[in-house]
Amino acid sequence: MSTENEGNEVPPAPSAPPVPVASPASGQGPASEGNEPTAPLPPVPQAAPAAAETQDGPGTPHTPGSAPDGSWPPPPPATPPYGEGQSFGDGGAGAAGGFGGAGGAGGWGASYQQPAPKPRGGRGGLVAAVLVAALVAGGLGGGLGYTLAKDSDNSGSTTVSASDGSATQVKRAPGTIANVAARALPSTVTIEAESTNGEGGTGTGFVFDTQGHIVTNNHVVADALDGGKLSATFPNGRKYDAEVVGHAQGYDVAVIKLKNPPSDLKPLALGDSDKVAVGDETIAIGAPFGLSNTVTTGIISAKNRPVASSDGSSSSKASYMSALQTDASINPGNSGGPLLDASGAVIGINSAIQSSSSGGFGSGQSGSIGLGFAIPINQAKYVAQQLIKTGKPVYAKIGASVSLEDSSNGAKITDQGAAGSAAVESGGPADKAGLKPGDVITKLDDMVIDSGPTLIGEIWTHKPGDKVTITYTRGGQEHTTQLSLGARVGDN
Repeated sequence: MSTENEGNEVPPAPSAPPVPVASPASGQGPASEGNEPTAPLPPVPQAAPAAAETQDGPGTPHTPGSAPDGSWPPPPPATPPYGEGQSFGDGGAGAAGGFGGAGGAGGWGASYQQPAPKPRGGRGGLVAAVLVAALVAGGLGGGLGYTLAKDSDNSGSTTVSASDGSATQVKRAPGTIANVAARALPSTVTIEAESTNGEGGTGTGFVFDTQGHIVTNNHVVADALDGGKLSATFPNGRKYDAEVVGHAQGYDVAVIKLKNPPSDLKPLALGDSDKVAVGDETIAIGAPFGLSNTVTTGIISAKNRPVASSDGSSSSKASYMSALQTDASINPGNSGGPLLDASGAVIGINSAIQSSSSGGFGSGQSGSIGLGFAIPINQAKYVAQQLIKTGKPVYAKIGASVSLEDSSNGAKITDQGAAGSAAVESGGPADKAGLKPGDVITKLDDMVIDSGPTLIGEIWTHKPGDKVTITYTRGGQEHTTQLSLGARVGDN
């Protein structure tokens, strides 16, 4: 699967979303709100959620047999199948947990989609786009109520013209795609990030507040960190220099701020991603392959899809989400952009895509095949507010290292943590709840847990302090316990 970041190979498709069970939900965290660019995903362990590619780059493979890392972020996955011989510390949320440990073969999750590359010289791409646009426009005439024009000459011409009332017949009432796009486009930006060595790409973001804060993906702004350049351009052509306020690699969310922002900024309304249903209409706005202000549509095709992604760099750490899945066309450059509902409210941040191959488009990147993944806005909103307030992300954790082994039986707590540390953090939430190495977590509240990555994504939909019910097996017997999620500040 590849995220919207460009240039990444797409891992296998993610597994089915966690299945809610009939038991009452307890303490499930709200979905996050937000938007984002894409990057390639790491390989996916079999029977575990499939890896998605972020548009920024391929995911990092895990080292077989390595123990989970107790620090954050987890070490980058290995080149082999995602999850091979690796475990993820703290189920993705524990301070003592990390990637590494016994894991199964195969790839899991979704990788980041890389930002769209900057346009190169030459007119080939533009000409192709214009030709396609012309063909599409040419196919619209038959349904627009054209009438035959009066024959004012003797040439036998059969040209047609639009009827006088045709303009008034085109209604773009609230709720129509055209109306939603017209209202949302002025509040979206195309982001250009450039590193100190001149490398970079293009992504998308949207206005979060009137102070000039823009929400996007972490992998969209990664190149601009450590002294790089960052700019944001609105559909009307206004371009502003910007700076990174805070970024969360684990969530793949970042907040930037415009320098000398205009006084007429209109933040996009944020919806409630917890109330989204499969089949709901979606509208995505972004800059696929550098084509700014592009609008695509589709539906929500699945919820709670476990996705893991990475940009494939040696320093990259994996990101996890319990994603909204959409078939709206999403490509490299859409990363960080808003996923809207039919009313125009933001329900997610586009972050990754599943693709069938890594070729095409003249850049070796994967394109959309109708499987896109967005960070739920409820989660993204919480993360963005933390970044604006403190500049650092806050992650919920259980304080235990879990394996990414190739299994759909649950998330197994490893026998040993990273670098010889304890698999269960002493005095941490899991320890206080009575969990031990070897226990297999099968449910978090009413959500079925089929793997370590799935557990990580579900934990991160919650906030520190939330009380959750853990169902686990030990020695063939099922048990339940309650715990209050702990907190870890920062990505390191």
